[in-house]
Amino acid sequence: MNTAHRNAPRPDLAAMVVPLGRALMAAEKPVLDAHDLTMWAYAVLCHLDETPLRTQAALAEAIHADKTRIIAVLDDLESRGMLTRRPDPKDRRVRLLSLTPEGRRLRDTVRAAVQNGEERLLGQVPAADREAFLRSLRTLYEMSQGRR
Repeated sequence: MNTAHRNAPRPDLAAMVVPLGRALMAAEKPVLDAHDLTMWAYAVLCHLDETPLRTQAALAEAIHADKTRIIAVLDDLESRGMLTRRPDPKDRRVRLLSLTPEGRRLRDTVRAAVQNGEERLLGQVPAADREAFLRSLRTLYEMSQGRR
């Protein structure tokens, strides 16, 4: 890295992260299309992995979606055998969600393909910088989610 680049003012985080996020989402789209998934459906599959059973409202909050927006996504995934919705025995108005084995397989397949694409990008970064970047990114993500 040349000295002029090192001494240049740092862009705002959003100015760096937003274009990167857009590029990553554009790279994910063909993978999701190949498996007939939307970004929201993939988010649902990934978040149900973290907590096997959760309410539709809690899921919507976790993926930052309007709870009415994800109903069609849940309907689609359920009709394809990827998840189940069952009444909460404590409150029959509430639906508990869980992935089926087929849903887990689909999530794992798509996640592997997405991460393979990410590896092509990350592979251009020196190993030490890459590890520090991923560690820092995870920390910032967890802080943004109220986990730290």
